[in-house]
Amino acid sequence: MQMTLRWFGTGYDSVRLSHIRQIAGVTGIITTLYGTTPGEAWKTEDIRAIKKEVEDAGLELTGIESVNIHDSIKIGSPDREQYIENYITTLERLGQEGIKLICYNFMPVFDWTRSDLAKPRPDGATVLAYDQKKIDAINPDTMLAEMDANSNGYVLPGWEPERMGRLKELFELYKDVTDEKLFDNLVYFLNRIKPVCKQYGIRMAIHPDDPAWPVFGLPRIVTSGEKIRRLMKAVDDPFNGVTLCTGSLSSNPANDIPAIIRSLAGRIPFAHVRNTKHNGPGDFEEAAHLSSDGDLDMYEIMKALYETCPDVVIRPDHGRMVWGEVAMPGYGLYDRAMGACYLNGLWEAISKAATR
Repeated sequence: MQMTLRWFGTGYDSVRLSHIRQIAGVTGIITTLYGTTPGEAWKTEDIRAIKKEVEDAGLELTGIESVNIHDSIKIGSPDREQYIENYITTLERLGQEGIKLICYNFMPVFDWTRSDLAKPRPDGATVLAYDQKKIDAINPDTMLAEMDANSNGYVLPGWEPERMGRLKELFELYKDVTDEKLFDNLVYFLNRIKPVCKQYGIRMAIHPDDPAWPVFGLPRIVTSGEKIRRLMKAVDDPFNGVTLCTGSLSSNPANDIPAIIRSLAGRIPFAHVRNTKHNGPGDFEEAAHLSSDGDLDMYEIMKALYETCPDVVIRPDHGRMVWGEVAMPGYGLYDRAMGACYLNGLWEAISKAATR
């Protein structure tokens, strides 16, 4: 197992690499080229520059989250081939620089959705939260302005203004895209990029849909163990894997996450690990990583990862905002650092118990 932290890059992130370097047990960085647009082929010099910056700080650039996928690929438009070719070029250039882990998603329009970016908790911390009743009352056309107003001045991943400014156009483009059509387009995409992934040993790790049900009538195809296993079977090759996100999957309490992990042995190169607390149907909030702070058994989750994919790359997922820190919502330093140490402690205890 390698413990990592997500970092958005200089100029986009309040957290410094020098601070991440001081978190005991964190050795890797998960990052991206923020500022690139979906469908754009990444430049080798830009990849090398961010890799050098990470390595100069004494850390490893372990993986990319995300190489975003152009809507034409998800929709299956006639022009998707040019964007797939650009994606293949990006993968080739990443592979040439020794970067072999790619997290991505196949969600239409919204990469993730929350009704609140700073819900107060009794301890004074704030967290990301989702309440379906609030979402149902929101006009999607105004969501960007509402998200932006609560982003603490940061560009939120998946909510880039240049794309979200086209919401009406995007909804129109997806109006005839069903779950099955979206699934078929994903399988087509994976088969097209398979040769370059095999050539460079790249693991593609799809992120589950967040939340794990349709939002605003848009299709969702990565919401449960059953649906993930269907995708793994449709493109049955080790390069085709999943980012096991405990937060996204646990948005639906019916998802048994340790069981899902055990059913996907060998297909989980990357995991986002965090806790969630449910307040009622369609109403959940993010919690501290500690098991007792939410509804998930983090020990059992880490134990399942240890037993089925011991080489997994892990990062603590969204954290609480604590101690007055001002940062991108969910991506402050302090609570994620505590989360990383807690998860490392669980892994050490599980490892020692298993070898005695």
